[in-house]
This record gives sequence, structure tokens and C-alpha cells, in this order.
Amino acid sequence: MNRREFLTSVATKAAGGAVIGLAAGCTFSATPAAQEVQQAVAQDAALPELKWEMATSWTPAVDILFGTAQLFTETVKTLTGGKFQITARAAGELAPGTQVLDVVQQGAVPIGHTASYYYIGKTPATAFGTTLPFGLTAQQQNAWLYAGGGMELMQKLYADKFNVIPFAAGNTGMQMGGWFRKEINTVADLQGLKMRIAGLGGQVMAKLGVNVQVLPGGEIFQALQTGAVDAAEWVGPYDDEKLGLNTVADFYYRPGWWEPGSSLEVNINLDEWNKLPELYQVAISTAAAQANLVMLSRYEAANDAALRRLVDGGTQVREYSPEIMTAAYAAWLELVDELSAKDADFKAIYEQWNGFRQTIYNWNKTNEFSFISFVYNQA
Repeated sequence: MNRREFLTSVATKAAGGAVIGLAAGCTFSATPAAQEVQQAVAQDAALPELKWEMATSWTPAVDILFGTAQLFTETVKTLTGGKFQITARAAGELAPGTQVLDVVQQGAVPIGHTASYYYIGKTPATAFGTTLPFGLTAQQQNAWLYAGGGMELMQKLYADKFNVIPFAAGNTGMQMGGWFRKEINTVADLQGLKMRIAGLGGQVMAKLGVNVQVLPGGEIFQALQTGAVDAAEWVGPYDDEKLGLNTVADFYYRPGWWEPGSSLEVNINLDEWNKLPELYQVAISTAAAQANLVMLSRYEAANDAALRRLVDGGTQVREYSPEIMTAAYAAWLELVDELSAKDADFKAIYEQWNGFRQTIYNWNKTNEFSFISFVYNQA
């Protein structure tokens, strides 16, 4: 086995050991796979000791999001025997929450943890790294990223546009459709509504007459409380309860059609990445994959209990009407045509992504859909 194969083998086993260790309640550093990696690092005296600061888009108040960034850094530390230490910093410490990619691109910070769709102003193609309206569920998104060519497409885009290399490092799962201070039943009810919503979903809402605003998570509560916005979306019951959004808005809509499976990512300045020893690069990619799995698992496990608490506290769950859903889907298709006409990167990635979307939809409709349709009706 050559050096590259060895490094990949032990790091992959370490990632698996980390997930098993978390599930079993033991520490990652105690797993045999992690110890194997540590021994490999210890035997290579030439490996440097590095300390990096990581900018993030999250505050500690959203503990799964910020905690995933911390999990990533702890995994890198463990895989490298403590020689490569990264410290996750809250939004606002090293950069505003929606400017993490900017500081990594500039080289002011070597690494960040963020959501790619915050940066659609640079190119709408960044949205594919997080999610598209009426797009892929979390599992489908992972399939596209890891086995459908998605990661390669996003890494090429980031290298060409930003001198950055991204790795998927988290997924929120299916999100909710946002908090509203009043009921909305028709498209007319959306006219002039001030709403915090990010990504291309915001551009779809704008087509429906919404006054769209993009705010970091830490600013949403105050904006809703003061009436600066009439509605806001964030993630789902667990996070939204943490932010107290249920105390400033009564109506909680579903589904989050603009975010059916939102990936987050670790971004590394490409110049800094190229300086890293091979083992440190493998440690980063492995830690990112682990973070991707663990974040989704934590949200899926926590959201139902949080939703029950919200409903018990007076939150009124509503479903978007067929009129709004149909209008939003039509507006999305119109937006795709517009973006494809003016942005070559978006057009090229969309064509590949949409082809994958059709094939995985066909497979999931063939098998999984019929199973879910039956068992969910029995529960």
C-alpha cells in the first residue's frame, strides 16, 4: 500500500470510528482507528504544528450548527495527534456571519464554516453547495455531492472563482417554511411582506411580491420583535426554539420548499490548502464528512420534540396553500431560465444537477416513496 492509500485508509477508518464512538457514548480518541492515525502522525516527525482560526456563520446559541464546526475542529485535532489545531470562532469574531467566504477568499482567515448560498451575489452557482428550491432532500444532496459529481463541480467552481476549496460539512435536513406574524393563504397575502429569507428561495419569494431581507441568524429575533420584518425563516423547530422565534410570531409554515436538504460547508483558502501535508488534507476531508453525517443526525433526532414543545406553547402550524406552492414552483422555473441565460456557471451546473435530480427522483419514487406513503399513514 502506498502512502496515499495508507493515509486515506486510516483516516476513513477513523471517521467511521468517530461516528461509532459517538453513537456508543465513548470518546473519539479512544477508538482503535483514531489511535492508528495518531501513531501514523507520531511516527512522522516532519509534520508541522499548526494553529488556525476558523470563521463561522454561527453563534453558540444555535448549538448544533456551531457545535458541528467545533466537532470538525476536534476531529482534525484528534486525527493529527494534536499537531493541527483549529479554533472555531462565532459569527462576528473574525467576520460577519454572511461574509465568511469573503475573508477566506482574501486569505485573512485560512478556513471557514458557512452556507454557500449566502454568496449568490458573487455567482448564483454557489447555491448548489447548499440547496435549491424544490430540489434535493438531504440524502439526495449527499448522493449528488459524494457520488454524482457534485463535489467535484463545486470544488472547480470555487477554485476558479474564489481560490478556495470547499467540503460538505453539515446538513440541516428538511427545513420548515418560516414564521409569520399573520396567516398567509394566497399569493396576494405575500404582497409587500417583509421577510428574512436567504438563497435563491428569497429570489423566488421576491417574484411573488415579498420584500426580501438577508440577515444572520443572530439578528432574526430582534427583527421580528421590532417589526423590521413580518416573517422569517431559519432552520427548523430545534433551532427556531433556541432563537425564541415562537415568542415573536405565532404562525409556523411548512414545508420549507426552498430548503429541502441544506448542506453546509468548510471552506479553505486554496493557497493554505496546498501548503498542508497530505495527512492534514485527508484529516480535513474526513472530519468534514463526519460533520456532515453527525449534524443531520442531530437535527433529525431533535426536531420532533422541539416542535411538540412549540405547539404546546401556542405555536400554530400551517401548511402553504396549493395556490402559493404552485405559484412558487412556477416562479422558480422562471428564475432558472433567467439565471441560466446570464450565468454560464449556473447553467452548466444546473444541467448536470437536474439530470441527476431526475434519476434519483425516479429511483426514490419507484421504491422509497411507496414505503413512506404507507408507513407514515400508519403512524
